[in-house]
Amino acid sequence: MTTFRLLFVCMGNICRSPAAEGVMLRMVREAGLHERIHIDSAGTGGWHAGNQSDARMRKAAATRGLELVHLARQVTPQDLADFDLVLIMDDQNHQDIQPFDPARRHSAKIRYFCEFCTVHDAREVPDPYYGGPQGFEHVLDLLEDGCAGVLKHIHTRLA
Repeated sequence: MTTFRLLFVCMGNICRSPAAEGVMLRMVREAGLHERIHIDSAGTGGWHAGNQSDARMRKAAATRGLELVHLARQVTPQDLADFDLVLIMDDQNHQDIQPFDPARRHSAKIRYFCEFCTVHDAREVPDPYYGGPQGFEHVLDLLEDGCAGVLKHIHTRLA
């Protein structure tokens, strides 16, 4: 059975990427593909390693029926080798992930998350960390949109 490994990456792995992981996990379960798609998230920095997601993101996610249980971790060079698709949230993440792949062996599988959005016309998923509750809601809107597109993309690869 073919499996697909998907990694979401943001800066600290406490807001955007664990929320994307949570949204995607729900969509994959609902599609009956949970045994074929492995989902994880990581941050380009390790400042929050071992911590839960930001409480404000957990609260916003809970209003949509999502429970974020991921503990933050930093991306590794091995992640870039092991995962089939690595989705970054913004230009800063793109810059910060480069040292993990200095030979650029895995650059083709590192893509911007918003490439998969179909409803929202955004290039980046903004970091809600320094904003108010509306920022977390906006991020979740983008994540729900993009994850639907990611699932379609993966489903064609698994077919």
